[in-house]
Amino acid sequence: MSDTQKKRLLDEFQSYLEHTDLDQIQSDMPPDLNTLLGEMAGLKTEVKAQSRHFKSTLDTLSAGLAVVQADNKTLTDELAAHGMYLQQQRKETLHAVLLELVDVYDRLTIGSIMLQNYHPVASLFGHSKKQDIDFIESFKEGQTMTLRRFEQLLQRQRVYPIECLGKLLDPHIMSAVEIGHDSKLDNGVVLEELRKGFLFDDQLLRLAEVKVNKL
Repeated sequence: MSDTQKKRLLDEFQSYLEHTDLDQIQSDMPPDLNTLLGEMAGLKTEVKAQSRHFKSTLDTLSAGLAVVQADNKTLTDELAAHGMYLQQQRKETLHAVLLELVDVYDRLTIGSIMLQNYHPVASLFGHSKKQDIDFIESFKEGQTMTLRRFEQLLQRQRVYPIECLGKLLDPHIMSAVEIGHDSKLDNGVVLEELRKGFLFDDQLLRLAEVKVNKL
């Protein structure tokens, strides 16, 4: 090799050394076995720590979910109980109102019966007898119409009278308050209805008070 060639090679090597980052070359070199094992051990420790953290987070979320589910069940039970309470209150209020309605119906019925049975005495009316009789008849018609409308009102509310006359005493819907004697009828047959009973949606609203036959 000539001196010129040797000089050129030396110049090129010197230029390589001057322009090359030796630290970068070292970092790009594969680590030795000890370094690799150390890095793997560190990675394993980090994975274990992350696993413990994940498990702790999962346990916290599970406990929170259990609390939420318990609270949700408690709230559901409370809402159901409150709904039943409101339903019971509504039922009791409606029952009380319907009882008031049938009491008004009783008074209207008594008033209508009294009007139907009323007969004016001629000496009390004198020359105005015709006017008074017409007034009474008109009042009877108005009372009958009012009573009929009231019965329709009760029917719209699903309130129906209990049929008692001629039937055997049913202690579930009837109360025997008087006793009569009729040899032509069986023992326990209802002879007279003293106070009308009512059903609401096939449930007892008010007992019927009746006179019962006893042999």
